Amino acid sequence: MSFYDMKINYIDGRPADLTIYRGKVLLVVNTASKCSYSRQFTILQQLHEKYHRYGFEILAFPCNQFNNKEPGDNSEVKTYCEDLFNITFPLFEKIKVRGQNAHPLFQYLTAQAPFQGFDTESASGEFMTNFLNEKYPDIYKGDGIKWNFTKFLINQNGQVHGRFETTIEPFEIEPAIKSLLQSN
Repeated sequence: MSFYDMKINYIDGRPADLTIYRGKVLLVVNTASKCSYSRQFTILQQLHEKYHRYGFEILAFPCNQFNNKEPGDNSEVKTYCEDLFNITFPLFEKIKVRGQNAHPLFQYLTAQAPFQGFDTESASGEFMTNFLNEKYPDIYKGDGIKWNFTKFLINQNGQVHGRFETTIEPFEIEPAIKSLLQSN
């Protein structure tokens, strides 16, 4: 099964055909609008506006698995993200991204790009390592999604090019996005 074969719905309940994203560079992000990392929505939107015309898409998947930071229903999430962050990239239905009931899309992504740890040379990486090890050691174990705003960069052929953890700000991924767009 490939990335494009996954079955999922947009946040408004319409079925999504992921094959429409074939040939594009994608950034797949698990999001939570009430999370302190939701500030990343602003830069994600800026990247979307800057590179969308060149074949770049951001696909956002709200999730409520980490500290109840996405408590609303799909309609509330959509309204909040569009009103507060002016999101224009696609939002999908709320899903689970880790554990036994993780959506197959995120099972696929984490299998393709296992967890490599946080950059403990950075303050935010050290914080997340300590925070998860102390408060949520079960989340820290294995290759699953560790927190909100884990990002997967997908190339034009649907292959995972890289995994960027929560603590990696979206602007730090921009060189990799540009490189993939220019390789087409």
